[in-house]
Amino acid sequence: MHSPFWSLVAAVLSSVVVGAACTPRDVPGTLESLCTKAYAQAALPAPGFYHGIAINPASVTTTLVTNASFSSEWFPANTISYCNVTFAYSHVAIPGDVVQVTYWVPSPSTFKNRYVSTGGGGLAINSGSRSLPTGIIVGAVAGLTDGGFGSFNTQWDAVFLQADGKVNWQSVNMFGFQAHHELAVLGKELARNLFKVPRANKVYSYYQGCSEGGREGWSQLQRFADQFDGAAIGAPAIRYGQQQVNHLTSNVVEQTLNYYPPPCELAKIVSLTIAACDGLDGRVDGVVSRSDLCKLHFNINTTLGTPYFCPATTGGGSDGGGFPPLAKRQFPPMNPTPLQNGTITAAGIAVAQTILNGLRDSQGRLVYLSYQPAAGFSDAGTAYNTTTNTWGLSISGLGGEWVRRFLQLKNELTLPNLSGVTYDTLKAWMIQGQTTYADMLQTTNPDLSGFQAAGGKVLHVHGEADDSIPAGASVHYYNAVRRVMFPQLGYNASTAALDAFYRLFLVPGGAHCGPNAAMPAGGWPQTTLQTVIDWVERGAAPATLANSGGGIDTLCRFPLRPLWTGTNGTKLECVYDQASIDTWTYNFDAYSSPLY
Repeated sequence: MHSPFWSLVAAVLSSVVVGAACTPRDVPGTLESLCTKAYAQAALPAPGFYHGIAINPASVTTTLVTNASFSSEWFPANTISYCNVTFAYSHVAIPGDVVQVTYWVPSPSTFKNRYVSTGGGGLAINSGSRSLPTGIIVGAVAGLTDGGFGSFNTQWDAVFLQADGKVNWQSVNMFGFQAHHELAVLGKELARNLFKVPRANKVYSYYQGCSEGGREGWSQLQRFADQFDGAAIGAPAIRYGQQQVNHLTSNVVEQTLNYYPPPCELAKIVSLTIAACDGLDGRVDGVVSRSDLCKLHFNINTTLGTPYFCPATTGGGSDGGGFPPLAKRQFPPMNPTPLQNGTITAAGIAVAQTILNGLRDSQGRLVYLSYQPAAGFSDAGTAYNTTTNTWGLSISGLGGEWVRRFLQLKNELTLPNLSGVTYDTLKAWMIQGQTTYADMLQTTNPDLSGFQAAGGKVLHVHGEADDSIPAGASVHYYNAVRRVMFPQLGYNASTAALDAFYRLFLVPGGAHCGPNAAMPAGGWPQTTLQTVIDWVERGAAPATLANSGGGIDTLCRFPLRPLWTGTNGTKLECVYDQASIDTWTYNFDAYSSPLY
């Protein structure tokens, strides 16, 4: 019989390993010995662990990978070894249903009682090896799902319609939130079983994703309060009904104004905007760190008559920003273009300014917000007609497919044309998407009190020059959470209250889910997940966020804004600027109810 003293010692020793690598004696000592089908099968969640789900043990495969090198915007370049454990499960109430999940497992010597779920991009529910390595780097089992779509490379649009007009609603639920919930619940249990973590010990659970992956992250935090201890969320595609249609706004602006600018003309407007607004933050470094000041002080009409020149291109390639699934639709392979040589026109300026003003209905009411000054005009890209030697409409792939397939329920890749489409049409499409898929895709519930009560922490980042999902979309959600959760507090007090568990960081010059080729000195925060882990496990709340890959090393948390002071702008201060904050405030008066 153990004495009380030795019982206390045993209890203490069993609990001190949080955040540290540990290997119980009955866990295989090496990655090679752990990475067997038999061991993985024995570690599967027990039958009945998740009600309504049946795991197929025979589907288990294991693959040992050693000394593989990876790099990404979301984690530093690294060489890692891991075991790929893949298996399938089914929802017992759905005949023929099969969902596949993959988990990368670290070496027993580096496992730190952590699990990480990773998200997708565009219409893909996962981002493959662009996301999973981050889990191994932080000593976690890392997972992704195929959503039940047939393969890890099959995107949602391929399974959304069973036939014209007939929606596969199970795919909507899975894409919307269900698949990632199941991935996380099963993955955390698998991690515990693989490394035989006692029930008395905590396995920390985290999430990381950007774009669609960012929306997927919020879908979990809003619905399943205690599922994740922490999350690193980037540029989320929330407000889905508005966001997807918004990709068509630039096309309709061009059609309405009857001017289709050569891409080089809009690119020149962007470069002139960057040059004019660069120093507004107190330092000239090629980065517009204060797009809010740019909005207040830069007059786009000053670009009128400026020459532009772009050489002819042979086509091919794409500029997809963050994740490849997005690139396939918003940035398709480029067609050959002729030499572009001209001057910025009043018509080109009118197109650019109308886009930047945001979508407004026929009564002038704000329907949706736009990109920040100095962001690219990717959605406004035009196509060159070699027969007429003119530039014309090029319908946004993301917006066109959303309307044609997901709203009009036609099994087609995009809209045939935009004939008769007006700003009011776009508004109607936005409301249709919002209403039809509100429970599954809108993902804007501002009440995070459950997540807060569970002790969760979230770091939310967004590139300030994002040309796919406007940075203001994240700011608006942040403010909605602040107002809804702390209505009795003033602005500063409610911001401080929100800071206790939710912090937003805008990345100066950042593009969509990664650094910006037009402002490379802006960099991107590669260690956001590690910062979340420090906040969760060590209580180290980040006053600022570490940045990397450019000349800006530190990011300010919103609503504070960067200002360089001292000789030649050598000292960064994060300042409160009410006039700047006001530019990030939106009144969507085109709607009869709040648009969170």
